[in-house]
Amino acid sequence: MTGKAEGAAGAEIVTPDLEGCALNTTARIVLLNGVGSAGKGSIARALQTITTEPFLHVEMDAFMAMLPEAYHDHPDAFTYETVLDDGNPQVVIETGPVGARTLCGMRHAVAAMAGQGNNLIVDDVMLGGTAAEYADLLADFEVFWVGVYAPLDVLEARERQRGDRLNGLARWQYDRVHKDMNYDLEIDTSIATPLECAERIKDKFQL
Repeated sequence: MTGKAEGAAGAEIVTPDLEGCALNTTARIVLLNGVGSAGKGSIARALQTITTEPFLHVEMDAFMAMLPEAYHDHPDAFTYETVLDDGNPQVVIETGPVGARTLCGMRHAVAAMAGQGNNLIVDDVMLGGTAAEYADLLADFEVFWVGVYAPLDVLEARERQRGDRLNGLARWQYDRVHKDMNYDLEIDTSIATPLECAERIKDKFQL
């Protein structure tokens, strides 16, 4: 039931109906997986403007940004080591316990948001067992797996242009992110705009 209480200066505060927060499996979830700088965020924002129903954008970067600044390059969270790959920089990422539970928390948060009937566009970089965990957590929902691709030279050029990414992240992720993945749709952002990619997703899954 909805309750009411008095707040500061006598303002009325309406509390939510917590009894109404039962599991709801009607949510539709678009999982965007790709290397950093592939264009997932731009596609997600474009898709939000054209879907029939509202979709929330959940991005991995937002969860990583929740960490204290001191943990942005810390062995307990994430460390970034630049090595050379045929003369080209490659940033090796190591994940510590704080980083692991942060990203695990994101995946469980996605399931919790979906469980309240929220349609979601999830923007992630799936490594290791990430995809398998999503599959388990979201087994009760309608999930659309989308692989977001671009050639390595395009990704590295974007990386340099952005200025908020370490040069070499894309090269390290490139052969790892899509390994053993099975997608419902694959899109190449080097030959289509974010809106064109979003329209393909919308049409394919009737969003």
